[in-house]
Amino acid sequence: MPDVSPTKWHLAHTTWFFETFILKKFVSGYHADVPDYAYLFNSYYNAAGDMHRRDLRGLISRPTVREAQRYRSSIDAHIDNLLSGADENLIDEIEPILILGFHHEQQHQELLITDIKHVFAQNPLYPVFREGRDAALRRPDGAAPTRRPYQFIDFQETTVQIGHDGDGFAYDNEGPRHRALVSAFSLASRSVTNGEYLQFIEDDGYGRAEFWLSLGWMTVNEQHWRAPLYWMKRDGAWWNFTLSGFRPVDKSEPVTHVSYFEADAYANWAGARLPTEFEWERAASDCPIEGNFVENEAFHPRPAEDRQPASLPNSRLQQMFGDVWEWTRSAYSPYPGYRAAPGALGEYNGKFMCNQYVLRGGSCATSRTHIRRTYRNFFQPEKRWQFTGIRLARDPQ
Repeated sequence: MPDVSPTKWHLAHTTWFFETFILKKFVSGYHADVPDYAYLFNSYYNAAGDMHRRDLRGLISRPTVREAQRYRSSIDAHIDNLLSGADENLIDEIEPILILGFHHEQQHQELLITDIKHVFAQNPLYPVFREGRDAALRRPDGAAPTRRPYQFIDFQETTVQIGHDGDGFAYDNEGPRHRALVSAFSLASRSVTNGEYLQFIEDDGYGRAEFWLSLGWMTVNEQHWRAPLYWMKRDGAWWNFTLSGFRPVDKSEPVTHVSYFEADAYANWAGARLPTEFEWERAASDCPIEGNFVENEAFHPRPAEDRQPASLPNSRLQQMFGDVWEWTRSAYSPYPGYRAAPGALGEYNGKFMCNQYVLRGGSCATSRTHIRRTYRNFFQPEKRWQFTGIRLARDPQ
């Protein structure tokens, strides 16, 4: 699949970022040990030069993994030497690029997980990346989670501040901070589960055009979608591939690997809609940033009941962070007053503000130290290989 890159490409590309935007800029007379790496490992920065085709990355047999690791060690050493001899003014100039590089690397760490999963899923032997634990063992008391229906939590109309407040790192697409009127709405207390999504499938949701956007309906039929990515029906039962292997679909887990088209169609079938990104950010403003992140090394969404015992009320928001990226109905577009930075780094986010939708909250492959309430992820509406899921919203009844 064109979206998936080999592991060694991710290792080399994140290294190329530091070489291109720090060493080549701040080291006088710097010469790359392997100039061709600039072509092989540039992703999409047109201002940084030509690049190898993304859909052909899987055919790159050289450099080897070991050579990519040597490249990484060499660039690390050059960066160390530069910083150790730099004065305060130079450090101030390098620091924001260095920090951006760290966060860029965290993004690729997440892509490593999702890309490895996609590659493993192509193997009919369904290899195991990491052995998982039985769902019952995920609860401290050893009991299997009790599935409870979600509730809709009401939010009144108000004017809110949207976007990053300037405290700490944020990507440029998270600003400028601005005021937005958010009308009254209701938001589901948790993510949609596999069991709930199965009801959509069993009601011929993939075969009923009335639920689908026109482009989504065309995509469903061209791609022959009948279930989320990695699902397969065997002997009348649904199974799915996980990084812990091939196993029966757990009805209590959040549904994942669904496109925007599927999320929107499910919401229409359920008599609801997807939230806007402003509604999501308003609702998340009082939620702690905690959840099932990559640090847990589960590499798969977990039931909401894993974190909220049945004895607690079901009237508060759950799973706003971690588990699955939640599709919003908001097109990925610039905030008022946004201007992309000059040069190649200005291409990081700005040039993708077309034909994509915003996702919020992070997933089980996202680092806890990477996510924010204002973080705007974005993908084209047909993409499914990320841990993407659904939370419903609705207008006042």
